[in-house]
Amino acid sequence: MKANIAIQILPTGLNDADTVRVVDEVIAYIQSTGLSYYVGPSETSIEGDDLHQLVDILENCIRIANKAGSEKVYAYTKLTYKSAGGVLTIDEKITKHHQ
Repeated sequence: MKANIAIQILPTGLNDADTVRVVDEVIAYIQSTGLSYYVGPSETSIEGDDLHQLVDILENCIRIANKAGSEKVYAYTKLTYKSAGGVLTIDEKITKHHQ
């Protein structure tokens, strides 16, 4: 993998149930991309080789949250990119902690 992105989508102005519903819609979209991902308690990590694809996914996540009912959407991201040699994969980062 050459890149990974961690995305935290925070819809605003919603009750807890609607917040969870909106985040679930965003996660369903991420699942539909076919890329490797990991859902954590505060963010979802996605990995791939195409930096532009990951940035497009971020934009789509924001649009999906907005369309699902959040007037204002906060998106916090961490992006790692390394063209030569790649970056650590999700599995390399977390497997030892989940055995």
